[in-house]
Amino acid sequence: MKLTRQFYLRNDTLSIARELLGKLIVIPDDSGGRVSAMIVETEAYLGVTDRAAHSYGGRRTARNEVMYGMPGHVYVFFVYGMYYQFNVVCGPVDTPHAILIRGVEPVEGIEKMRERRGFLSEPGAVATGSKRDKNLTSGPGKLCIAMAIDKNLNGEDLLGTRVWLEDHRSFTGNEIAVGKRIGIDYAGEDAEKPWRFWVKGNEFVSQNRER
Repeated sequence: MKLTRQFYLRNDTLSIARELLGKLIVIPDDSGGRVSAMIVETEAYLGVTDRAAHSYGGRRTARNEVMYGMPGHVYVFFVYGMYYQFNVVCGPVDTPHAILIRGVEPVEGIEKMRERRGFLSEPGAVATGSKRDKNLTSGPGKLCIAMAIDKNLNGEDLLGTRVWLEDHRSFTGNEIAVGKRIGIDYAGEDAEKPWRFWVKGNEFVSQNRER
């Protein structure tokens, strides 16, 4: 069952980032088959007061405009001239909060994910649970390749038919690790905020620095 608009509308973005752990991202392939993965790692970005957010200081551009719109939409951006990043817009309209999905665990359509990541040509890659499979979606750029996420999904409604989130699993507080976000040293003291959440011990988390 798809998550409702109300899930994304709430004011507490940090709680939403925690609760996204265990949710399923579903993106049908060209033939309508389900390709899905469970969210195991997230990072929250808290709008105009967060130096690490694209909307810090009220910055509003064509690139980040979707962050200011209706929650429950997709924000996709391109980094390092190489990788797409998949974000979930949340909070009330004109409150530009977003949650980056950093790691997912494949659930359905893993063969399609291997194909997209070029794993099928490597010896031993086809075996389910292989070490190579652990590298399929353990990072924001990797998961976008595996799930065919690019700018064509930017602004897409998560209550639509091209991409959506579903309930799948729930994790208790002692199953969730908390730490600072990754790769945002430019954000000063905000780089130290404990706004990254991940499932303890999960092999598809990009960096397992648990505390």
